[in-house]
Amino acid sequence: MGVSAKAFQNWRNRVAPNESTADLCRRTGIKRSTLAQQLVRGNVAVATVVRVARAYGQDPVAVLSEFDGFRGLAEGRRAPSAAELISQVPYQCILKYVLARAGADQEHPAVPKVAGYADSIAVRPWFDAVDPGDLRPKLSAATGIAPQNISAQLTAGRLATRLAVEAARQAGVSLTSGLVVTGVLQPEEGGWPPTGREEALAALTDAELVSLARDRLDALAKVLRKREQDDKYDHALLENLG
Repeated sequence: MGVSAKAFQNWRNRVAPNESTADLCRRTGIKRSTLAQQLVRGNVAVATVVRVARAYGQDPVAVLSEFDGFRGLAEGRRAPSAAELISQVPYQCILKYVLARAGADQEHPAVPKVAGYADSIAVRPWFDAVDPGDLRPKLSAATGIAPQNISAQLTAGRLATRLAVEAARQAGVSLTSGLVVTGVLQPEEGGWPPTGREEALAALTDAELVSLARDRLDALAKVLRKREQDDKYDHALLENLG
């Protein structure tokens, strides 16, 4: 769900009163047919609002805060927790950190480079990192969306925009974090520091780092085992079908 088309048009007329729809589409790179469809449906995608805001030099978070469903977003923007930052580090990078620690020169410790945010942003690890244990039922109660539907989205590696914001609110973390991990906002727009993940990893003890690597490998093993089982099932089914 996005924002009201009427509210979007009112905001757009304030930001660019002298520009036509064609001008706006040229500036943002949004297809005129795409914008027209959203306006006709009465629901403008959040991604569209963010792109228009960026094109006109506006802070996307401040702009979204003007729309129903996103009130208080700017006030709720703050630095992410260490757990959130670490959730966005791929397991390959964590293993590199473990190896670097093992062979580190005490005077000149090696600091491996973490993959860019664009290559490592992931929804499910973030949700699990902020989940105190009852986030799904709380999120379901707050939004009216069934827990199984929330789980299905997470399994698919996605989360609807308003669900992402509400999940952050229910978890007590920065309201912009959910929009960062779903790709709606750039990390810097959501208040995520450029070197935050490196600093969070550096703050871990050796034992904590090894435990983190173990947990990530255990999770990976589960995924791989399920994939192998699915492949075996598919193969057996094809054989039975002849």
